[in-house]
Amino acid sequence: AKIYVGKQAGAHYKKQEEINRILVETAGKYENVVRLKGGDSFVFGRGGEEILTLQESDIPFQVIPGVTSAIAVPEVLGIPVTHREMSRSFHVITGHTADNLSPEVEEIRWKSYAKLDETFVFLMGLKSIDMITEKLMRYGKLSDTPVAVIHGENTDGTYVKLVGTLSDIAAKVKEVDFPSPAIIVVGEVASLELTD
Repeated sequence: AKIYVGKQAGAHYKKQEEINRILVETAGKYENVVRLKGGDSFVFGRGGEEILTLQESDIPFQVIPGVTSAIAVPEVLGIPVTHREMSRSFHVITGHTADNLSPEVEEIRWKSYAKLDETFVFLMGLKSIDMITEKLMRYGKLSDTPVAVIHGENTDGTYVKLVGTLSDIAAKVKEVDFPSPAIIVVGEVASLELTD
């Protein structure tokens, strides 16, 4: 039996609590249950919550990891998240704002991001691209810093990539009605295309 519990930005087919309940119920009915998650289940995902639910119900499980989309999706299009001449580290950041953080904490966070000359990979940030680019520039990132916005694999195996700078990428995204979900890569490496 297959039970679809997929999610898209802003539209959840099933709430997380319902997914947790389905996991427990199906584990009681079947010898083997596979919870196949797209994206990164343990990076801004709900994989941890699902594991806790299984543990609380004494249900044995095995996690089979994949490669994070923060690295894999840019790599498919020839963007390394680190490159010896450009960026020696990368930071994976949620594109969602945290409503529970004070404005002071948010300001400190964005100031620290803007000071780093490294790669930023924003997940789930397409709807917040105006805020992301504006804050990075406000706190000191150069407006001509390269940015690539990438939509993951389509059903036909293709990817969509849009390249710009901090100053123009938000307008470009809106102009073409860029598809979601998307990964936003900020930094010098975003200008690379190391593919055939």
